[in-house]
Amino acid sequence: MTIFEQYAALLRADTPVALATVIEGPGVGAKLLVQPDVDAAGTLGHPELDRVVTRDALAELEAARSGVRSYGPEGQITPEDLLDQPTVRIFIESHAPPPQMWIFGAVDFTAALARVAKVLGYRVTVCDAREVFATRRRFPMADEVKVTWPGPVFEEIGAELGPRDAVCILTHDPKFDVPAVLGALATRVGYIGVMGSRRTHARRMERLAEVGVTDPADIERLMSPVGLDIGARTPEETAVSICAEIIATHTGRTVPSLRDSTGDIHA
Repeated sequence: MTIFEQYAALLRADTPVALATVIEGPGVGAKLLVQPDVDAAGTLGHPELDRVVTRDALAELEAARSGVRSYGPEGQITPEDLLDQPTVRIFIESHAPPPQMWIFGAVDFTAALARVAKVLGYRVTVCDAREVFATRRRFPMADEVKVTWPGPVFEEIGAELGPRDAVCILTHDPKFDVPAVLGALATRVGYIGVMGSRRTHARRMERLAEVGVTDPADIERLMSPVGLDIGARTPEETAVSICAEIIATHTGRTVPSLRDSTGDIHA
C-alpha cells in the first residue's frame, strides 16, 4: 500500500494522522506519514530529519495545526547548525478528529452548552446517572448520551482526552461532581469547568480535599465558578460564557473569568 493509500484510508477512518511533504530543497516530493504510537511510514531523505519532523508533526497534530517548517537536510533546526546548509522546507498537513466536550449533568444548562459546543465543532457527550433525564429526546444535539456515573466513563475512555478537549461539570450533587472532577484531573484534558456559586465551590473544594485533591496545580486547573464574567444569566448566555472561556484558555489569552473575580456572580 502506498503512502497516499494509507493516508486516504486513515482519513476515511477519521484516525489522527499527519502527512509531511518536502516542498523545497533536497528531496522535493518526499513524504513521511506520522501517527501517534505508530512507526512513521516513508522517509524525507535522512533518519535524523525523519525523527525531528515526526516529533514536530505529532505536536502539530495534537494542536490540530498545519503549516510549513524549515530544517537542515539532516534535521538541523538551530541557526548555527544551518550555516552553509541547504534549507529543506516541509509542509506538515495534520488531520485531527474534532475536539471532545464531555458534559456531566443532564440539567437545563446542558442543552444550551451542547448546542453552542456543536457550533464550535466539538463532539459532545452528555453523561448523567439518572436515566429519566439523560435521554436522546432531551439532548438531540449531542453526539452521545450516556447513562452512567463519571467513574466508569473516565476509566474506559478518559485516556482519549487531550489539550484540545473540555470537561464541563454542571451538577450540584457531590455524589456526581466529586467523582467527575477526580476523573477529569486524572486526564490530560485542557479545560475543566465546574458550575456552581462561590459558596457551592467552597464546599466542593472541602469535599475534594477530603479525597486527596490538595495539589495547587490540580486546583488551578478547575475553572469554577465557570465561564467568563460577562453577566450571563440565561442558559444560552452561560453557554456562550463557558465556550468563550474555553477558547481563551486554549489560546492563552487573559480574560475576566468568574473564577478570578470576587463578589456576586449575578449583579
